[in-house]
Amino acid sequence: MKYFIAILIFFTTISQAQETTTGSIAGKLTDKEMNGEPLPFANVVIKGTSKGTTSDFDGLYSLNNLEPGTYTIVYSFVGYETLEIPEVNVEAGKVTEINTELGSSAAALEEIVITTVSRKDSQVALLIEQKNSIEIKESIGAQELAKLGVSDVGTATTKISGVTSSEASGDIFVRGLGDRYLYSTMNGLPIPSDDVERKNIDLGLFPTRVIQNVSINKTFSPETSADQASGNIDIISRELRGKDELDLGLRIGVNTNAAGEFSNFKVSPNQDDVYFGFYDQKVPTEYSLNNQTWNTKKDPFPINRTYSLTAGKEFGKLRTLLTASQSVKFEYNQGVFRNYKSNDLEDEFTDATNFSKTDNTTALIDLGFEIDNNNRLKATSLFINKLTDEVFEAGRNGEGVVFEETNTAEDFNQFVRDQNIKQTRLWVNQLHGDHSFFDGKNELDWGVGYNLVNADEPNRIRNEVNISPTLPIQLGRTGGYQQRKSTQKIDDTELNALLNNRYNFLTDEEDSEKKVFVEVGGNYRKKDRDFISQFFGADENQFNTVNPTSIDDLSSVFTTANFNSRRLSFNQLSPDLYIGTLKSYSGYAFFNYGTEKFNINIGGRYQNDDLHVVFDVNNYPVNLPNFVYKNYENIYPAANLKFSPTKNSNIRLAASKTITLPEFKEVAPFEYVSQTGQVTRGNPNLEASNNLNFDLKYEIFPSSGELISLTGFYKNIKDPINKVQERGAAGVFSYFNAGEEANIYGLELEARMDVYENEAPEGFDVAVSGNVSRMWHKQDLKNVNDANGNFVRTFRYNNKKEIGLQGASDWIFNASANISTETDNPFRATLVGAYASDKIYALGAPETQNQTNVFYNDEIVEKGFVTLDLIMAKELSENWVLEFRGQNLLNPEIERYQAIRPTSGNAGETNQTVRSYTRGAVLSLGVSYSF
Repeated sequence: MKYFIAILIFFTTISQAQETTTGSIAGKLTDKEMNGEPLPFANVVIKGTSKGTTSDFDGLYSLNNLEPGTYTIVYSFVGYETLEIPEVNVEAGKVTEINTELGSSAAALEEIVITTVSRKDSQVALLIEQKNSIEIKESIGAQELAKLGVSDVGTATTKISGVTSSEASGDIFVRGLGDRYLYSTMNGLPIPSDDVERKNIDLGLFPTRVIQNVSINKTFSPETSADQASGNIDIISRELRGKDELDLGLRIGVNTNAAGEFSNFKVSPNQDDVYFGFYDQKVPTEYSLNNQTWNTKKDPFPINRTYSLTAGKEFGKLRTLLTASQSVKFEYNQGVFRNYKSNDLEDEFTDATNFSKTDNTTALIDLGFEIDNNNRLKATSLFINKLTDEVFEAGRNGEGVVFEETNTAEDFNQFVRDQNIKQTRLWVNQLHGDHSFFDGKNELDWGVGYNLVNADEPNRIRNEVNISPTLPIQLGRTGGYQQRKSTQKIDDTELNALLNNRYNFLTDEEDSEKKVFVEVGGNYRKKDRDFISQFFGADENQFNTVNPTSIDDLSSVFTTANFNSRRLSFNQLSPDLYIGTLKSYSGYAFFNYGTEKFNINIGGRYQNDDLHVVFDVNNYPVNLPNFVYKNYENIYPAANLKFSPTKNSNIRLAASKTITLPEFKEVAPFEYVSQTGQVTRGNPNLEASNNLNFDLKYEIFPSSGELISLTGFYKNIKDPINKVQERGAAGVFSYFNAGEEANIYGLELEARMDVYENEAPEGFDVAVSGNVSRMWHKQDLKNVNDANGNFVRTFRYNNKKEIGLQGASDWIFNASANISTETDNPFRATLVGAYASDKIYALGAPETQNQTNVFYNDEIVEKGFVTLDLIMAKELSENWVLEFRGQNLLNPEIERYQAIRPTSGNAGETNQTVRSYTRGAVLSLGVSYSF
């Protein structure tokens, strides 16, 4: 099967070819006699040709597949004055946007604004694309994002229905399904994550100035990877706008929580090796126990700041663009941490405190070269350096409880300090080609990518000491390696490619009402990871002989003299290692037949995924295999049907099958210890999930820029993957296929409305948008038997045989209101609110397999909360823009709780907070200048 598909792709692409580099003319027609209302059914014709179209119900029109050149456009409507616009220039791969009005008297040509922008940047072009798209697809472009004052791609996605972001985790949730079920791409090619704990990159790292648009395909289409269940997020990087660009920006702000610690904002001693946001370690970790301080330092200026530059120029057929930024962000939070084992309190800190400083450096280079009208190349290089310095402290107030340390007759409480610096360097390189053959009937699109990721924790510093009001400070007495420094390095290398060939049986000139084409292609992805982690510890040779003078000067005892005198001994664990390889190759084909009323698109994707991990880690049984090899070879069918009862409405039906692959970190049994001491380790027995997806959507476009839609969806997930507390191990989490299947039903309602629109020079516009999602979801909790039918373990606990899906909220609300003036120097204000209801953070588990209703840990639930952002921008002149942002203004408490059964035998359970904190509101003021 695989060889047949490869041969089919090869011969099809040799005999036919590629994506057109023709241009388009698009825009909106309004009725001068009806105070600017949309003008439907007007004629738009290219003078001297038979090429033309009519405006739709919203006044929108589009002339596509135009050869680059200069045209005269003629607009006409019965009873109205005909309008001719000469010298309209069309560029390859661009949209020439003309918005005008018709009336009983001709419009003055000098009043007509003609702009040329990228096809994927124009708000008008994207709206037309959404209405005419085959799949259930929604996009938002740079023009609209600028109007809304949106600063990053993560925020941009929340403007799309059914999408929300978690303030607690930073994850993007589509229809209540989070990181695991999404697939992220840039320009159609996979983009790696900046955080090895996540599958997808942090979209907040992408400033909106580096994109043309961001889109979400909520249904599976065969040309995208089948490793998804809730959608594919695709970021289209921006290109040069116009002939040249030069913009400078500066933003200053403050986190309200961090401002309260202005004179005492703590950073780790690793900051001594940080230069302009880049870390360069001077002393290797294994030599740092007595050659580097263990004490915290202070940052003298904990103020958020961002500097940005965008520059570009056209040199004949070559178009160049560079956009770069450097930012520093500070956060501070304090709250409660508790850990329970079989309903008994094991650990408790009422002052769990975290200081965080993040330096982020981003640069994007885009080069475009037009070989001729039918052939175009594009090279893109994106570099991100993210450096996060965190200082975690708990127990400073003398109330820290750790069962194995403080459960003694002595009056001791534990103090914990964890200092860590994480540096992630991500480099994405892509080369794309678009070609057109046979008078535009055949379009070929290809791309290759080479990605590098270095995700390092080069020097993590950990101290656990016991403190008392009356006794000297004692170093932690149990467990070993409680005074340690550790290093962790991850190197990822990825090669990926795509090839897509589309043959149009009919061109627009032959029949503009029908879309009949076949599309075939393939994808390749190979990702390699090298992982190493090692602990270096300092232990007392005789208990209680080394006593620090203060918890703020723990470094006073880790001296060369104490190591030489053998009061302290140097220890090191053998390194934890794993090497992972993901190799995925696929071929796909689908056929499309569309008329003015109907469109049918049916196809499938063959995808072969090999996941291979070899490991050598501590705390893993020596009698078990030290490797994992998993292969998933499937055909993933997809069908997308569309019926348009009117020109301004669509009914869509989609069905597909997809897969959810395990990640390297989820199958390699390395134990990662969090700041609070919770351990997460992989499970070599974890398997992929298989998903069935069904969507039914009705959408109506009352007028240009307005939308009302209602969607119903259903998903069935076989062998869902969950993060579950390990049996018999307090504070240890792992990944399991805890149920046979999960079922998700949902309704999604979206509305975008223009409340008030006045196009007069002194007028203003008011627009509102909102969406609400309601989900019903559950999964069974299974018993596991071996091949002989013997009981192995169960995931059932507390009389629960089924539970909700991890990470899924029952309710999601997003809403925004935008006010903008229509003046020479406009003012814009946007208020954005969001709410996601309670969701399961981690499933519970039994502690004792034969008494699951008595000895168990219940699920941990994250409470819902409301977020509110305000963005205001004012153009001071043609060159200057001033912008204020207030983010997370309500500063809600982020709380996770767990139901605890009283151990005394009393009936009923009470909810106990296991983690709580606030992140602080972020207030900032920015100014930009465009030359």
